[in-house]
Amino acid sequence: MSDIIKLLPDSVANQIAAGEVIQRPASVVKELMENSVDAGSQSIKVIIKDSGKTLIQVTDDGTGMSETDARLSFERHATSKISSAQDLFSIKTKGFRGEALASIAAVAMVELRTKKPDEDSGTLIVINGSKVETQEPCSCPAGSSFSVKNLFFNIPARRKFLKSDNTEMRHIVTEFQKVVIAHPEIRFSLLHNENEIYNLPPSNVRQRIIGVFGKQINNDLISLETATTLIKIMGFIGKPENARRTYGEQFFFVNNRFMKHPYFHKAVIEAYQNILPAESVPSYFISMEIDPASIDINIHPTKTEIKFEDERSIWQILMASVREALGRFNIVPSLDFQGEALIDIPVRSSTDRTFEVPPIEINPDYDPFAGEVSRSEQDKIIDRFERENRSGWEKLFTSLERGNTEALSAEPERKFFQIKNKYIVCPVKSGLMLIDQKRAHERILFEKFLENLENNRSISQAEMFPVTAELNPADIFVLKEIEDYIKLLGFNFNYPGENTISITGRPSDTGSFDPAELIEILIEEYKRTQSDPSTGVKEKVAAAMAGASAIRYGRVLMKNEMEDLFDALFACKAPNYSPRGKPVINILTLEELDKRFR
Repeated sequence: MSDIIKLLPDSVANQIAAGEVIQRPASVVKELMENSVDAGSQSIKVIIKDSGKTLIQVTDDGTGMSETDARLSFERHATSKISSAQDLFSIKTKGFRGEALASIAAVAMVELRTKKPDEDSGTLIVINGSKVETQEPCSCPAGSSFSVKNLFFNIPARRKFLKSDNTEMRHIVTEFQKVVIAHPEIRFSLLHNENEIYNLPPSNVRQRIIGVFGKQINNDLISLETATTLIKIMGFIGKPENARRTYGEQFFFVNNRFMKHPYFHKAVIEAYQNILPAESVPSYFISMEIDPASIDINIHPTKTEIKFEDERSIWQILMASVREALGRFNIVPSLDFQGEALIDIPVRSSTDRTFEVPPIEINPDYDPFAGEVSRSEQDKIIDRFERENRSGWEKLFTSLERGNTEALSAEPERKFFQIKNKYIVCPVKSGLMLIDQKRAHERILFEKFLENLENNRSISQAEMFPVTAELNPADIFVLKEIEDYIKLLGFNFNYPGENTISITGRPSDTGSFDPAELIEILIEEYKRTQSDPSTGVKEKVAAAMAGASAIRYGRVLMKNEMEDLFDALFACKAPNYSPRGKPVINILTLEELDKRFR
């Protein structure tokens, strides 16, 4: 029997590796920008065409490479960052595996021009799908310039699964933001189809955050700084009253490297407990400095998931640090033990005389009921009530037992009440029906919005005065992606400036919600459903719009409102589930109630 195990060709192995490292154009931007930072660059320029599908160019003024280094940089596991396994425990640079350039070259057409400052000429290398086509001297400035063209040209299946231009560009902007916030000392610029999105001069961290997210964020920032023997925490957090319903302004960095850490995110949210508006997320830009030997950044191909040696202690330090910062700005109650005492409590000395109990005069003949009802009359009244209760107690249980007959004969199905301003409760033949009021309204609005999209009809409510909203640049690309659909639903808006929209109309079914807040929630709701491959764009937009417009938890509903919601829900095609497939209705049966009383 012949052998069946074979070594893969380098070109195939590189494509497999590229599948882990290079998932979309944003992955290329991230890897190339991080290489430029590691090269000691003072200025990094990113040029994008067609959301990275046609061109991704990253140019820097860093150390550059010699001809030999330039050629070796495209080999797998070729790196200048580590030389032994022990170096993995003291990594301070961003790229160290030596997979990025090999992976990019395996799935794109790559052109590199690079020169060291002390050399007269540079090196030009052209690689197509891992095959070196050109390697020759060239004239170029010091530093490196990578041009990545026609990403996934040799893997049509991968290219087919790229999302729309707005979606891919949103991911590029997000990766760009992660790098530039971590390195405010470097000049960065980002251009897309010859339109400048960012031009960020060297600055401090606060100025860099303002440059990325706009001037309006300046008044929202609260400084954060804590130093312990284990970790140093610094950066900024947002005021709770300005917390948004959308994600996008939450950043963790460790040793100047962006990281995702849900556990630490919970620590921040815990610090904001009871002071955040409902369903909102605070902004934070938190940087941590820690001994590289106490973290492991080699657990994921993208190096964004990082393992800490003592996560629990850091969790406590982080939460305390955020709470202390909020307390300093009088946002959460805090005790001041350094101020003057407000109450002077005298201290008794040994020379004080003994204290005597003050005399109290008591009238033993006093009768509080005198002149009202005598004790004998009072006893008669009590006896009468006891006799009436003993003889009439069956009536109470008779009315309860009849249930939906005499006691509820007028409107048995129209008895509604709220629990915690979240659930609507209604008695039914089999027991008690519980309805999630927000999910119920989402289902009602979803079917209505979807029908409007299918039939291209909507009713728009004009704003008396235009409402301006400033959005994260990444969210602007989300909005542009779904702009045609949400305008069909009744939104009217334009773009008066960078990252700014002016809302002149909104759907009539959105009640009295602030239109700017509606847009923010709509964007976040759409991002949550965007990755679901089982639904089309219209369904995702309708679901997002329903989630943004539905009544909130905590709202008190009148009886007629609960009746209308009940009727509209059971007129839906699928009343049992929300647009995201979560249950809307639950029945607490009589059998279950009986079991609870056994």
